[in-house]
Amino acid sequence: MDAPGAIAIYVDADACPVKAEVYRVAERHRLRVIVVANSFMQIPRDPMIERVVVPAGPDAADDWIAERAVRGAVVITADIPLASRCIKSGADVIGPTGKPFTPDSIGMALASRNLMEELRSAGETTGGPRPFSPRDRSAFLSALDLAIVRLKRAGFTP
Repeated sequence: MDAPGAIAIYVDADACPVKAEVYRVAERHRLRVIVVANSFMQIPRDPMIERVVVPAGPDAADDWIAERAVRGAVVITADIPLASRCIKSGADVIGPTGKPFTPDSIGMALASRNLMEELRSAGETTGGPRPFSPRDRSAFLSALDLAIVRLKRAGFTP
């Protein structure tokens, strides 16, 4: 468990395209990173980066992260239900494209996700997310850096 007041970054890692960026930003700010997946994943050999492998099963990684996401945590995920759970606990949540999930935006994101899920289950072809781009990577780096700076200004420490 992290020390109270310490910033930690939790990465929902199974399909995360920005793990390398998280490691770079965390190293610059000297922050702890917890990479959570339901299978073994290579991570840098760094005492500030921890790998957590959860049992296989639906939402096991999400549950592990949500149980630990508190004010002062930054969660990196594209999973909207997980983002909602973490926001309710006070964590900062950022999608891999740099889009921050906030208490004001999460309701619409959940509604859109549920609508698309209903359309798919009714047989509609909805297409998938657009391809990940260099612009997304840049937006992510900016959003992560901004979230960390805000937390430091609020009195949270590395």
